[in-house]
Amino acid sequence: MSEQTETDIKHMRRAIELASLGTGLVSPNPLVGCVVVSQSGEVVGEGTYLKGDVTHAEVIALMKAGTNAAGGTAYVSLEPHDHHGKTPPCTEALINAGIERVVCPIEDPNPLVSGKGFERLRAAGVEVVSGLLADEAARVNEKFICWHRNDRPFVHLKLAMSLDGRISLKSSVSTALSGEDARKRVHDLRHEHDAIMVGATTAAVDDPSLTDRSGKPRRRPLVRVILDNSLRLPLDSKLATTTAEAPTYVMTNSIDPERVGPLQEIGVDVIPVEGGARNLEGVLAELKRREIQSVLVEGGTAVAGAFIDAGLVDKVTFILAPLVIGGTDAPNAVGGNGARSLSEALKLRDMTVSRIGDDIEITGYPVRNDRYATS
Repeated sequence: MSEQTETDIKHMRRAIELASLGTGLVSPNPLVGCVVVSQSGEVVGEGTYLKGDVTHAEVIALMKAGTNAAGGTAYVSLEPHDHHGKTPPCTEALINAGIERVVCPIEDPNPLVSGKGFERLRAAGVEVVSGLLADEAARVNEKFICWHRNDRPFVHLKLAMSLDGRISLKSSVSTALSGEDARKRVHDLRHEHDAIMVGATTAAVDDPSLTDRSGKPRRRPLVRVILDNSLRLPLDSKLATTTAEAPTYVMTNSIDPERVGPLQEIGVDVIPVEGGARNLEGVLAELKRREIQSVLVEGGTAVAGAFIDAGLVDKVTFILAPLVIGGTDAPNAVGGNGARSLSEALKLRDMTVSRIGDDIEITGYPVRNDRYATS
């Protein structure tokens, strides 16, 4: 590996790291970071896109670099845009600053941008190097990529369970299996998403608040989504009585005014879905219309199984507690129709295993999901 390639990797990895600082602050826009390196090889500017600031990462980095940007290289985690939106094109900013080389791992999947930014830079005589650390860059923006490529929110299935795959002692009993460190980790996961989803049984039995208590800043509150065809959500539940703090959406096919009216009066957003809450594609379409880019699905059994059966899971996280529950009354983590053969079973790739206190976190991506394709 050449010294130049090692240098490119170092600066590109830093740009991706800067992009991740915008987590929770930019959705439904992408995470973008930029590093500007002078002709002499010195880092002269860095930038992170934060939606509240509006200014894009490239422009922030170029402003810090000043005249030192001329003849230098810009490392950008996502293709610079070449259209006039709320801000002028970042391509023009790079060209006008005298940048001679742009290193960028992946194209922007947004049709307004895709490929056009690279074309504009090359037409202006700027050298464009793409593909470096493409997988890492795509993973940081996996939600944004899914939003455009699949025309729906990114679905991350998170389940906490015992070592034998049980989620509670009995279906009607709320059971906290995870340790304190794992519960903190769950709030970090919630912070990474726009919405959190559970089924009607989980909402009724556990009476969860489903909030983001990570302590990290976010642009908008975490939306709580309940799949509830029968409108079983109790009016005195945490999800119904805290809508002033965070929105609660109930996805349903019920038009019963005796149930819809009282929920709406206390601030619950009752959203009719053709085919009801079991129509998961319809549910996701309604969420996209409301600019929900990603959903953390936390169960229960039927909901987890339904998403897997429908092939709508983009990422899986299982948190295993060091417990064996056993018996026949304890519900399994995943219900649904299940696989009829091992060839139909959900297979995971790119798996990571980590220790969280006494618990174990396993995360992976469905093999059939081509989420990381960049062309």
